Amino acid sequence: MYDKNIAVLGSTGSVGEQALDVADKFGMRVSAISANKNVKRAEEQARKFGVLCVAMADEKSAADLKLRLADTDVKVYSGENGICEMIASEKRDVVLNSIIGEAGLMPTLAVIDTGSRLALANKESLVVAGEIVMARAKRNGVDILPVDSEHCAIYQCLKSGKQNEIKRILLTASGGPFFGKKADDLKDIRVEQALAHPTWSMGAKITIDSATMMNKGFEVIEAAHLFGVDAQNIQVVVHRESIIHSMVEYIDNSVIAQMSVPDMRLCAQYAITYPDRMDAVIKELDLFDVANLTFARPDTDTFRLLEYAFDCAHKGGALPAVLNAANEIAVARFLENKIGFFDIIESVCDTVDKMQTARDVHTLEGIIECDREARERISGLLCV
Repeated sequence: MYDKNIAVLGSTGSVGEQALDVADKFGMRVSAISANKNVKRAEEQARKFGVLCVAMADEKSAADLKLRLADTDVKVYSGENGICEMIASEKRDVVLNSIIGEAGLMPTLAVIDTGSRLALANKESLVVAGEIVMARAKRNGVDILPVDSEHCAIYQCLKSGKQNEIKRILLTASGGPFFGKKADDLKDIRVEQALAHPTWSMGAKITIDSATMMNKGFEVIEAAHLFGVDAQNIQVVVHRESIIHSMVEYIDNSVIAQMSVPDMRLCAQYAITYPDRMDAVIKELDLFDVANLTFARPDTDTFRLLEYAFDCAHKGGALPAVLNAANEIAVARFLENKIGFFDIIESVCDTVDKMQTARDVHTLEGIIECDREARERISGLLCV
């Protein structure tokens, strides 16, 4: 029994579901959850875990859930502001934020303001406003434990040395479903092909980001903020087997790696129970079964968004927020079959190129304005 009060934001998504699976296996006390529109699943989770409150980002869904839970004492919060209100209602031991996209930023800041530990699966919080998030966490004495498999791995590898002994971070990437393909091969890619990830079972948006390698670009920006390193000291390594989740190289050229079968439940478990380790919820790694581990350089000529992410990380300001906003719109249009796969890459790069002055913006208000402008620009570019 793990007797701590936890909350899971984005509970009906892939990572949220896996986090609740961990909570169920260890008898953890889940006091709050949030979701977007999946009322049926949110109701099932609320009843199973006996939560005190639920927040639904979609207001119609919140009204529906309130009726469904009328026989309980569960308090239902409504809208995006309602999620932050629910977070602020109580300090919890751990809040896991797995909300998708820029929508997770304000909940991240709300968690930090309560003083609760933040288990962060919403990488966009750090992509969009990494300087602000990390500064506020430091000011409030809040620990941020990463839930992304790569960053969870790096966090563990960093226990082997001091900050000033880090030479570089080796950030692994699966390469997605289109590893080895060139630009001409990507022009007629269909949605179902892009969603066929070779290793991980994830939500649609992050799976498309993996296919374009934008997700790895976001993870470079995330790692730079989380671990206090310059992006130029981060190297992306394509590792198709997804067994080594990332590595840290120290100044003595010693490389420390974290390995396991690819299962996000381990990352959620580690972030929630840290500094303690608990019995496994995932399968044991059998190296004889794996047999081979391979490594390759990423193709940044074809998958240009990865190179753009490095550039945005270097320039800073609101430029990473522009990159993220443009990407969110483009991926949504691709999933709606309104644009082609390669159009994602072209339109996002074009938007970033036209908004280079965003590098000089450092306030939260300014970042939000740049985010809005980027969405308007790319929507006009795509004529949707």
